[in-house]
Amino acid sequence: MSNVRGRRVEFDDIDENDLVISEPKTAAAGLKAVEVAFERGLKQGGASRTVRSMFRVNQPDGVDCPGCAWPESITGDRKKIEFCENGAKALAEENTTRVATPGWWEQHPISVLEQKTEYWLGQSGRITHPMIIREGESHYSPISWADAFETIAEHLRATEPDRSVFYTSGRTPNETAFLYQLFARSLGTNNLPDCSNMCHESSGTALSPTIGIGKGTVSLEDLEKAELIFVVGQNPGTNHPRMLGTLAACRRNGGKVVAVNPLPEAGLLRFKDPQTPKGLLADGERTSDEFLQIRVGGDQALFQALGHLLLRKEAETPGTVVDRDFIESSTDGFAAYSEARQELNWAETELATGLERAEIEHVADLLAKSRATIFCWALGITQQPHSVDTIKEIINLLLLQGNFGKPGAGACPVRGHSNVQGDRTFGIWEKPKEDFLQRLDAEFGINAPRRHGYDSTEAMHAMARGDVDVFMSLGGNLAMANSDTAAMEAGLKRTGLTVHISTKPNRSHVVHGKTSIILPTLGRTDKDDKHPGGAQFLSVENSMSVVSRTQGRLEPVSDHLLAEPVLLARIAEAVFGPDHVIDWRAMAEDYDVIRDRISRVVEGTEDFNRRVRDKYGFVLPNPPRDTRTFATAEGRAQFSTRELEYLLPPEGHLVLQTMRSHDQYNTTFYGLDDRYRGISGGRRVILINPADLGPAGVDDGQLVDVVSVFNGEERRAEKFRMVAYPTARGCVAAYYPEANALVHRDLVARESNTPGFKAVMVRFEPRTDDEEPAEIHSLVDAHG
Repeated sequence: MSNVRGRRVEFDDIDENDLVISEPKTAAAGLKAVEVAFERGLKQGGASRTVRSMFRVNQPDGVDCPGCAWPESITGDRKKIEFCENGAKALAEENTTRVATPGWWEQHPISVLEQKTEYWLGQSGRITHPMIIREGESHYSPISWADAFETIAEHLRATEPDRSVFYTSGRTPNETAFLYQLFARSLGTNNLPDCSNMCHESSGTALSPTIGIGKGTVSLEDLEKAELIFVVGQNPGTNHPRMLGTLAACRRNGGKVVAVNPLPEAGLLRFKDPQTPKGLLADGERTSDEFLQIRVGGDQALFQALGHLLLRKEAETPGTVVDRDFIESSTDGFAAYSEARQELNWAETELATGLERAEIEHVADLLAKSRATIFCWALGITQQPHSVDTIKEIINLLLLQGNFGKPGAGACPVRGHSNVQGDRTFGIWEKPKEDFLQRLDAEFGINAPRRHGYDSTEAMHAMARGDVDVFMSLGGNLAMANSDTAAMEAGLKRTGLTVHISTKPNRSHVVHGKTSIILPTLGRTDKDDKHPGGAQFLSVENSMSVVSRTQGRLEPVSDHLLAEPVLLARIAEAVFGPDHVIDWRAMAEDYDVIRDRISRVVEGTEDFNRRVRDKYGFVLPNPPRDTRTFATAEGRAQFSTRELEYLLPPEGHLVLQTMRSHDQYNTTFYGLDDRYRGISGGRRVILINPADLGPAGVDDGQLVDVVSVFNGEERRAEKFRMVAYPTARGCVAAYYPEANALVHRDLVARESNTPGFKAVMVRFEPRTDDEEPAEIHSLVDAHG
């Protein structure tokens, strides 16, 4: 087709019998990472597109990496190469010249697509035209933009606002997120679930009432100045690899790093900086000084033990450990906390953590001596029933030593998607604050609803009840991202209309509503220049609250793609008509208009258009960091006390956590090589400590069905391969989203409602049809 510049590519799907297991790596990055980065780029987009995109990534006049939210320096010149291997993979996926044209959809009926893996769907390429499938049809077929918008409008006008749900992916830029929430609230609903509900919602839920802000309180420079950094429940080597350079810099500056994780990840051991000769050719440098191999769910017990030991050391040598001036001037609740931590049951602590008392006491010595400590954490902490309480224990430790508002100290929840934090800042939240809604109403002349809407878990329940008539997804792939896969898919199929603003095919397009529309959009690296005033740029917010520009320069693979702000404005015009109080078209034609209006609604974005054009953008206000003040209900930071809680599986079961492979980012699969863990060619594996094989009734390399149990209900996932691996005793791990089917929709974190992806109780049933691959069989002895 003349207006499509891509190429059709056919390839085979995954054959799990191609699975090959080798020894896990003990260092991350290095020359291999460089080779893989460029190989993936050349394979997907060719030399020209790869080079033109890579060297503009994370530069002041370039494009923000569509991968993770790890920040860049805003105090000095940046490196010429400000991306990692997985960032390069994310770029390659978006820059691909593979295309899913109308002809591709014509050749692949839903009955065929239902049998394909998410990897196969994503590798089919960029969607080139708007597509629709109606009730009773077997294929998606093309639809004009005008007809697509009118169909969406007809469905929205035919139902009540709260029977519509508007989901958002973390890659959505700030201006787009703001328009999206404005559209939903103009319609009359706060049903704005997003991927943060499934990831870091527990962090915000714990931080807001204790320190008065739901974000981290450190800068990139703080991490390099810290005397001690805890890296808890995260795998930076895969999920945010540029963090490894920061940890190494901290150690070079005399700081120490303590890694707390159930698996000994390569990136937590050593880092081979690919931008140095030593990193390319030698063994690299250490990234952590201590490794606590904690049991899944045992972190709260560890932090309570550390608090107990700090208070004991303070009692032995008053004034040397606890910052009493800070506690008295800025906090409440210390007396109750101190009383609660006076005694500790060490036998229970060792049971909960899987650690020995001496290990914990040694780390407590490091913490007691540090005068500038940062705690970093991610999903290994946030996706358990007691996640909120666990994070509050982290805050307790930081408050004890006054680790807020001073260099090298603070709280650092490490966000995933590149703008998941920005989405929340710019209005994507099902529980908006009243002051935000008041400013929104005043700016646009609307009356935004005050009723709280659905989060991602509540949206799944509503779909199951038949309470959702329209589901719209701005990016993302909720069918694969959420828990309880069967229930999620059934809910989508029950919905009257599903709308997907997407770049590539995914599972949510396949398990669609009675009518389903796919609206293909520009990616972050694509040129957005079809506007009266010329090319436009957008903005994002990273994990350290820095708002900066992002602007693509590549030619889109199809002339039929629309930018997300344009898409949303045209949907709004179709729904509300030309005489609506909001001038949607003005914002779609000139994104400066969006930013001007944001500046009067979102606190901290005043003079948005000028400040975002500064070389490195601007930093949003953060009272704990900036002024050592805490905007809690009490006006002071809050100590918390909670009873100890940890995960104890039923007899004959182990605790399963889900995780990413090194070749994926959430539900996007770049390939089938989890290089650091020594797994390639397949994804349906269970990593299990060799000592747990016999008690679990399985052998290394055996094919099994996995059965989970929750509240008396069982869920089953078939055909997983057991792999002996040095994970914590009593704990196993499997890849997300293949294991999501095992996570009951009611297994959630209290208060935050985040799915319990790290708290699944499982057992294994050997399959009788097992034909063990030779590659695995040959490694059984090595793992034993």
